Amino acid sequence: MARLTRVPLADQAAEHLLTRIRAGEWVLGARLPGETTLAPQLGVGRSTVREAIRQLAGRGVLDARHGSGVYVTALDAPDEWGQVLRRADIVTVIEARTAIEVEAAALAATRRSPADLRAMRGALATRTVPGRSVEEHVDADMVLHRAIVAAAHNEVLLELFDGFVPRVRRAMVDMLRLRPEPDESADQDAHAAVVDEIADRHPDGAVRASRAHLDALRAGFV
Repeated sequence: MARLTRVPLADQAAEHLLTRIRAGEWVLGARLPGETTLAPQLGVGRSTVREAIRQLAGRGVLDARHGSGVYVTALDAPDEWGQVLRRADIVTVIEARTAIEVEAAALAATRRSPADLRAMRGALATRTVPGRSVEEHVDADMVLHRAIVAAAHNEVLLELFDGFVPRVRRAMVDMLRLRPEPDESADQDAHAAVVDEIADRHPDGAVRASRAHLDALRAGFV
């Protein structure tokens, strides 16, 4: 039985139903099981199932017929223009982050102070607090990335990063909603690798680790 844990649950429930339709579980014209059956299968409430059905109806995949049920009217759904534009914005933001953060990581590896390292270690630890919303996770992530940029001791880089944060936050929230992180442990390890290279004062290693992390994010959207 699939269990959905990330927010928004309705978006995940809609994608899970679409995956089952694509897999052939329900053929064209088939009637879906009722909400009382689907809700426990998805691990969500009936209201979330209704919202997921509304989403798929809006994309032309399902048709909710009053007094009759919900029927499959298409076996797939193309990307909505909104999602296409959001993906393009995410790629643009990651490219800009790479320009700022890779250089900052290199400088941080040569200039970081003990206080800088403590700030990075503390921020790294808080990224793994369970039960957070997507927005809360992104905010914790931004604290770590800002600590790395601050450790470069370059006022211009820090001003660029701070001015960029609202757009970065919005893009990263969109990213996790469009493509939830499949392996949170690996993601944490990628961040830890950057901090470790900075701690060891290895500029080249910090560059490689920072670029590898950001390139991996970008790869999911190109």
